Amino acid sequence: MAGLTAPEASDVLRSAVSFLFVPGDRPERFAKAAATGADVVVIDLEDAVVEERRDSAREAVAAYLASGGRACVRVNAVTSPHHHRDLAALADLPGLLAVMLAKADTRSSAASVASLMDVPVIPLVESAEGVAHAYELAATAGVVRLAFGHLDYALDIGAEPTWPAMLHARSRLVHASRLAGLPGPVDGVTTALDDELILADDLKRAQEVGLAGKLLIHPRQVAQTQAAFRPSAEAVGWARSVLAAAGGGEAVRVDGHMVDAPVLARAEAILRRAEDVSGP
Repeated sequence: MAGLTAPEASDVLRSAVSFLFVPGDRPERFAKAAATGADVVVIDLEDAVVEERRDSAREAVAAYLASGGRACVRVNAVTSPHHHRDLAALADLPGLLAVMLAKADTRSSAASVASLMDVPVIPLVESAEGVAHAYELAATAGVVRLAFGHLDYALDIGAEPTWPAMLHARSRLVHASRLAGLPGPVDGVTTALDDELILADDLKRAQEVGLAGKLLIHPRQVAQTQAAFRPSAEAVGWARSVLAAAGGGEAVRVDGHMVDAPVLARAEAILRRAEDVSGP
């Protein structure tokens, strides 16, 4: 698979909703992950790889990205002794779509990766410091999206990783992304692998607060996630009826509700999102 230019990669990442993790030391799973239809495969060189397999994982990832594979790669935090080794192993590989930076805390951490790698950067916010610097991270040159690691964040602040406890951080990332002109952030993983209802609830809550994608840890989560972020036929129909009714530019009523400028903007956004997820 031919490599993408940075602008092309940025377009892919901005519209993606499903980001599927695969361990970096399991090269037999790389192509299988790509075959799931996930928008972005994220090969993990951080938490998913035990210490004694770090070098072999880097070699496997480099071989895959040099021979036609394409993926984003999560690298270790800038404070890790493995950070620069990860980046060195990924340099100039044609299949490298983006670098996801683990435990991104400050603008300088993201900026240092962006300055070394000619691909988009996704800071993974996993701490109180990262949430506090969310806007600076989002506004860093080369950053294309924010992602939220809510499990590590909960551990950092001594909280349970429940939706009420994590709502403030999620909202901070949403606001920071909007101010920086980025798409909505990518939400953290759902660890319940066999319960579609739990995943459905997490996806619904994510959309309600403005998150626009999700990190996934199992292929069976891909289709449900993509369907959840795709506007329903009812929503698309509503949007079209609103735009048709408001053709004259004046406030009107549709299904008993007033339609004014904010409602028109929401209808237009629904149709744009429907086009984004359906592809060319």
